[in-house]
Amino acid sequence: MKASEIREMSIEDIEKKIADTKAEIFDLRMKQATGSLEKPHKLHELRKLVARLKTILKEKMNDGSEK
Repeated sequence: MKASEIREMSIEDIEKKIADTKAEIFDLRMKQATGSLEKPHKLHELRKLVARLKTILKEKMNDGSEK
């Protein structure tokens, strides 16, 4: 998901996406622990996505408080 796509989302949608992505990371970590994870690079991608989501969420919250 690109940053431009995230910026078009509402704050509530971004928060929901963060929660969903964190749940997916947890599931993948459990699969990794049992040895059945097929795409280990997916963990890295999802962690980067959460960071990107949080960054844009923070930007939106700061912009809203200044107006």
